[in-house]
Amino acid sequence: MKVNKKNDFSKVIVSVVVLLNTLFTAAVLYIFFKIGNEPMALIGAWFTFTTGELWMLSSIKKTKVKEKEGEKDGQNQLETEIDQ
Repeated sequence: MKVNKKNDFSKVIVSVVVLLNTLFTAAVLYIFFKIGNEPMALIGAWFTFTTGELWMLSSIKKTKVKEKEGEKDGQNQLETEIDQ
């Protein structure tokens, strides 16, 4: 079994973001319980940041998958041209 460190890295990042979002939500709920007021600007900024990070990670992954598919398609097209 081959271990791909780049895929493992993106999985770790996604897991860390989910964990941090859960911890952040728990902290905000605690603050809301104690104070009775929610930090709306902080909540918006936090989830905008984490969503943006995950969005960029997914767009990098999509680009790499498309490049890999393009290499395969180009290689198959070259083999077809050689066979003719």
